[in-house]
Amino acid sequence: MISQKEFSRRRNQLMRMMGKDSIAIIPTATQQIRNRDVEYPFRPDSDFYYLTGLHEPDAIAVLIPKRPHGEYLLFCNERDPEMETWTGRRVGTAGAIEEFNADDAFPIGDVDEILPGLMESCERVFYTMGSRPAFDRRVMEWVNRLREGARTGLRTPDKFVSLEHLLHDMRLYKSRSEIRVMRAAAKVACRAHRRAMQACRPGLHEYQVEAELLHEFHSADMEPAYPSIVGGGANGCVLHYTENSAELNDGDLLLIDAGSEYDCYASDVTRTFPVNGHFSAAQKALYEVVLAAQTAAIKKVRPGNNWNAPHAAAVRVLTRGLIKLGLLKGKPAELIKKEAYRRFYMHRTGHWLGMDVHDVGDYKVGGAWRDLEPGMVLTVEPGLYIPAGSRGVAKKWWNIGIRIEDDVLVTKDDPDVLSKAVPRTVAEIEALMAKGATDQL
Repeated sequence: MISQKEFSRRRNQLMRMMGKDSIAIIPTATQQIRNRDVEYPFRPDSDFYYLTGLHEPDAIAVLIPKRPHGEYLLFCNERDPEMETWTGRRVGTAGAIEEFNADDAFPIGDVDEILPGLMESCERVFYTMGSRPAFDRRVMEWVNRLREGARTGLRTPDKFVSLEHLLHDMRLYKSRSEIRVMRAAAKVACRAHRRAMQACRPGLHEYQVEAELLHEFHSADMEPAYPSIVGGGANGCVLHYTENSAELNDGDLLLIDAGSEYDCYASDVTRTFPVNGHFSAAQKALYEVVLAAQTAAIKKVRPGNNWNAPHAAAVRVLTRGLIKLGLLKGKPAELIKKEAYRRFYMHRTGHWLGMDVHDVGDYKVGGAWRDLEPGMVLTVEPGLYIPAGSRGVAKKWWNIGIRIEDDVLVTKDDPDVLSKAVPRTVAEIEALMAKGATDQL
């Protein structure tokens, strides 16, 4: 878990970058209705949680550097014993100060009265427009109220600055505590994937294998970081397949893309393996190409290389492999230049990973690919997808969808694969599945 000391350090760092005469407004997420009066499980806004550690809806964090009466303010739901009987304990304004180190706290119902007055003393407002239209309108109402009073001497902020540039760059570099949390999430994801491999057999349905994943997540008091992809056969060629309803057939591959979330930090792991425990010759040939591409890409995850280096390495290996198998024809350099590989590999090789599965942070700086630096965490996930009916492709390759994905930490030395506990090679996968089949007898 992340300590309150670290949340405080983050707030102070952000306020140093904001400078005096400024204010930052960071709302959390609101409770969302699933159907009628049933709500989805609540998950706080990542930026808000990154700065506060508070896991409650309907709250707003306010940062005002150098304010004499307190730099860090929280607006939140007040304690209400009657409501808490139904929905659980609230932190309340007293708890916001005592447990979450706010300098001052106010009931959320008072925000329209108090926040405009706090904005009045500031030249710059740090707030990210666009993600919450209803809250955007409230912010503009507060500003317009100040503008209406300008003739009476009220001061009006004259600059609006997106908070994303400062805050998301901070989130890109993971602290030791964050790495510990992400390592824990990856560890549970690895256990879940191993469990799924050992449970899998022909005749099960995709949702039954998904249940094995959920068992492991929930047993560790974690949630899925995103809807799990459990796609057998043709479904493995659908990149974001989430129906997870089909029966698993003997002779097909099963692609599982699933990760757990711990303390609002995600893991993201993908493995592809044979439903019956044994790769066919065609499946093995394609799998070995993807595995070689991932191995080459992971080697490029080190300081001094830029963000695109792992992708470029994967593309080179995939293209050569496709030529060797007869799925592409031509010279590697020309095919790469024409992006001929995109017929079978249409996505990039990874993304930032952290509080969000596709985490924040710029991929380019000044028009050039960003350099990799220690503390960054990214996924490495090459793949090949050949749906049935692919023109000019022999039937033995049809309905083979393969992706191999791991979570990789950039260190000052070799890359640290957080999810290395899940088998990757053909021999390792078949051995684990054989053990699982024996255990089921």
